[in-house]
Amino acid sequence: MPFVETSPGVSIYYEDAGQGSPLVLLHGWGGSGVLWRFQRELADTCRLVVPDLRGHGRSSTPREGITLEELAGDLVIMCERLNLTEAVLVGWSLGSQVAIKAFPELRARLAGVVLLGATARFTAAESYPHGLSASDLRGMGLRLKRDYERTMGDFFRSMFAHGELTPDEEGRIAREVIMVGRLPEPAVAQAGLAILETTDLREELDGVDLPVLLIHGAADAICPLGAGRYLEERFPCARLVEFAGVGHAPCLSRPDQCNALIREFLRKDVHDRH
Repeated sequence: MPFVETSPGVSIYYEDAGQGSPLVLLHGWGGSGVLWRFQRELADTCRLVVPDLRGHGRSSTPREGITLEELAGDLVIMCERLNLTEAVLVGWSLGSQVAIKAFPELRARLAGVVLLGATARFTAAESYPHGLSASDLRGMGLRLKRDYERTMGDFFRSMFAHGELTPDEEGRIAREVIMVGRLPEPAVAQAGLAILETTDLREELDGVDLPVLLIHGAADAICPLGAGRYLEERFPCARLVEFAGVGHAPCLSRPDQCNALIREFLRKDVHDRH
């Protein structure tokens, strides 16, 4: 199994499949690379690199807390070790913040960015109404302490809007994603919540000067649609695609549409630039 050691005692697991332009898929809070299960078909024309963030999946769990800077630093080192060039970062939720944070150091290696369910900050502020309240995240932290597995399950279900999934789709996600995935240690989940509560990337958005594709569910209850529209306005070169009736995980509930959009983005927005 391939690993990259990014700092003493920290090894990042990744999957590497296919050939062609690299796509680096970054999962969200509490998950692992398994959450990109339905994007594996993209390996027919691309090189898919799918890491588990530090403390998640098969990557090692450091003794200290996890910061966004460390997650971004791991990504930078992995891309350097694999000598990725003309790559496209694909970030979902927390993974989108990792992509934005790492962008300045990876700029020379990148050709574009795709962000799903993304936001500049997860918590709302007087100048930013497109997030959850800080008390919501603190309440989540308390529930995690009381019943970790149940709370994580409730969170996963909250990613989908009412009526978004058919019974067959629910069954497929359960079989191919939930049952083969693994939860991070509770301390890692709490550290991830701290990242979500405190991170504010609004001042860094105008530096993301490559083509950006934004995919956002119009019924996203975790990162409201306003967060995606905010990003579209502030990235120098961005296009937003909204999915009606879809929540926080379009890559799971609408994989065919997401994959088609990514292929189109690579063909028209990335490759045609060169």
